[in-house]
Amino acid sequence: MALALISGFVAIIIMSGLVVINPKEGVVTTFFGDYMGTMRQTGLRWVNPLYRKKKISLRARNLNGQTLKVNDKMGNPIEIAAVVVWQVADTAKALFEVDDYTLFVQIQSEAAVRHLASTCAYDTMEDEDATVTLRDSTGQINVLLEKELNERLARAGVDVIEARISHLAYAPEIAGAMLQRQQATAVVSARKQIVEGAVGMVEMALARLAEKDVVALDEERKAAMVSNLLVVLCGEKSVNPVVNAGTLYS
Repeated sequence: MALALISGFVAIIIMSGLVVINPKEGVVTTFFGDYMGTMRQTGLRWVNPLYRKKKISLRARNLNGQTLKVNDKMGNPIEIAAVVVWQVADTAKALFEVDDYTLFVQIQSEAAVRHLASTCAYDTMEDEDATVTLRDSTGQINVLLEKELNERLARAGVDVIEARISHLAYAPEIAGAMLQRQQATAVVSARKQIVEGAVGMVEMALARLAEKDVVALDEERKAAMVSNLLVVLCGEKSVNPVVNAGTLYS
């Protein structure tokens, strides 16, 4: 009877040391407060029954950050959000260096996005000398965000696989004004190209007339011709031709 009880007790102790480790999963073991190691081999494993065991996922995870309202480098209020793909690389740091590594990732990700937004202008209209902007330099911004996140999350043993800006816009209170500014800039740019093209066409017309010796124009008639061509080429509406049957000098 005693032998059976002893055998049963030993069997219970041995069975308590068995643990199933799934793919992309680790088991962190401690012994009276001392870290003993992490088991990553999949399958049915046996661990010292006196060890305390804690499973931790090593799979990649998505963090869909909430939309944050911050000021960019020029002080304009903008809305920005990021998506971060991360996974635990060092299980000991993840469990023992921070209280809650998932909450740590969330808070540090928001802090990194805020810092990045405050160091870059929204676009080149706000800072003409900027080489990297939030809207126009998406690839470089993502690289900078990923680098900063890896630096911040190294303490928690977390590796950032990918980080990308998922939402970027002006804050509602200035969105209308900024849209009008962008439209005005586009109109000015278009007008500039139209004027440059019109001047080129006028130069070409005068050169061709002189080359073919079609008509001899004095300076006053050249000025009148240039004026008429620029009106036709730069006008927004179609121009109705007027036939001049007289002379410029009458």
